Amino acid sequence: MLYRLREEKQKLQLESAGRDEQKKRIADMGTFLREQPTTLTEYDEPLVRRLIEKVTVYEGKFTVEFKSGVMMDVDE
Repeated sequence: MLYRLREEKQKLQLESAGRDEQKKRIADMGTFLREQPTTLTEYDEPLVRRLIEKVTVYEGKFTVEFKSGVMMDVDE
């Protein structure tokens, strides 16, 4: 029983560390975005590479996953 409780405690600590890391990435992304010009008039490759982890295309929509871990569905 004690071994199982230790495993559960370790699991919860890892999950908490993961949430803290995600919060940090979101805060970093917010800081970065506030430093950028407010109007984008053309595609900015360095900005895209800095912010977006991947884009998954489906029939009728696509999903953007940001490096912060936040995901957004975009319908056509």
